[in-house]
Amino acid sequence: MQLTNVKTQGENNLKTTDTNLTIIMKFLLLGFSDIPKLHWFLFGTFLVIYMIILLGNGIIILVTRVEPILQSPMYFFISNFSFLEICYVSVTLPRMLMDLWTQTGNISFFICATQMCFVLMLGATEHKACVQLVTGSWLIGIPVEIGQTYQIFSLPFCESHQINHFFCDIPPMLKLACGDIFVNEMVVYIFAALLVTVPFMLILGSYSRIISTILKLPSNIGRSKAFSTCSSHLIVVFLFYGSASITYLKPKSNQYEETDKLLSLFYTVLTPMFNPMIYGLRNEDVTEALRKLFHKIVAL
Repeated sequence: MQLTNVKTQGENNLKTTDTNLTIIMKFLLLGFSDIPKLHWFLFGTFLVIYMIILLGNGIIILVTRVEPILQSPMYFFISNFSFLEICYVSVTLPRMLMDLWTQTGNISFFICATQMCFVLMLGATEHKACVQLVTGSWLIGIPVEIGQTYQIFSLPFCESHQINHFFCDIPPMLKLACGDIFVNEMVVYIFAALLVTVPFMLILGSYSRIISTILKLPSNIGRSKAFSTCSSHLIVVFLFYGSASITYLKPKSNQYEETDKLLSLFYTVLTPMFNPMIYGLRNEDVTEALRKLFHKIVAL
């Protein structure tokens, strides 16, 4: 990304008070500015991925709403999950595409805080199998993550306003903060453990019981089919929770910032792309419902 006139932009993005306290008015998302020759390739790649995510999850939402055979709690869960995925990627990917297209990365203080808040809320929402539990998880997640965002953006920031990331996230924002941030880091670690590590362990525990049940199946074909399904689910689980755990639980350091961006791509872009294929389009009931819906549309 050709970030021209950075010094001039920096002066415009900083406001110094009478008490010599620097207030950040805007931030500059550096994104992939270290590889300017790949900007248009990255733009095309992420645009295709975004279209796949919207199309895949949109189809699942549509078919689970219109087909009677999919009116069950499990498919309500899948539909809610697909809606959540669309919202989750739409918080970061359109902004990333705009920055790659315009080759600028200016983002206001308020928009940056709003983006972080929605990323945290949508990422932390657990997916439940009935209306009451889904609603409850949203109601619990929203105030918690609003509070965490407020805590981060209440910190005094140093004169640097350049965020070495492609979206406003907690680790790169803490690197810009001045003074003692030990308490803030501890709060981040606690919430990361509760919202990322604990669910990760519970999911692994559930799959260990599922695998032990699969091993007891009498049919080799049945075992192979079940293992195929479970393995694809586990790969996505490891990609999402593994990358998120490393990102939020590792000590703050400027040494591996490019690695941090790569890890963030796993839980913000790649897993949302794979989820509709694994949880919906590989499901026999969903594919059968899609066939019926397609025939109805063709017959019109």
